[in-house]
Amino acid sequence: MIRVSRRILGGLVLLAPAAAVLPAIPPAWAQIDTNRASAFIQASGTELVGVINNPGIPADQRRQKVADILRRSVDIEGVARFVIGRFWRQASAQEQQEFLTLFEESLVRNLAGRFGEYQGVRFEMGRSQSRTDDDALVSTIVTRPGTAAFNLDWRVSDVNGAPRIVDLIAEGTSLRLTTRSEYSSVIQRGGGQVSSLITALKRQLGR
Repeated sequence: MIRVSRRILGGLVLLAPAAAVLPAIPPAWAQIDTNRASAFIQASGTELVGVINNPGIPADQRRQKVADILRRSVDIEGVARFVIGRFWRQASAQEQQEFLTLFEESLVRNLAGRFGEYQGVRFEMGRSQSRTDDDALVSTIVTRPGTAAFNLDWRVSDVNGAPRIVDLIAEGTSLRLTTRSEYSSVIQRGGGQVSSLITALKRQLGR
């Protein structure tokens, strides 16, 4: 079974992920202004926390609203291409599309399903800085009832003219890098075939 550690997902549960359309050609990343990146994270985080902390929304509706925010906020297609790494080129066109679809469902389901556990979430904006020519790093401090505050950093890139989250770093641990390592292990155990990862994702999703 493929799963990202609870610690990473626990940190991830604050903001979120992304694009419902999964184009065959990867999006063009451009340099993003740090102020724009910070404003994007603040707006997305405020919207997400508002849904999470609303006791008047039934749990199933809350998960759906969270999923919608995630799909708008994160570059799911770009992250999917990153986490499968060099194996992308080894996959057939059908396998590529199937993996993209399964990855989106897995990521959104895993994150949205956990939001109900974290009512009472608060976050504070920290500093923003350029990380590379392509993205900015926006820092936040997250607090939840009964737990110590922790640092959650968001990597934001300009994807086809719009800011999108491309990685989430909880207490120094990258979600993208952790997932990439786990997926690589699954593929290698399956003889280097992307089909082995697709099978594992289907099993995880109950398909």
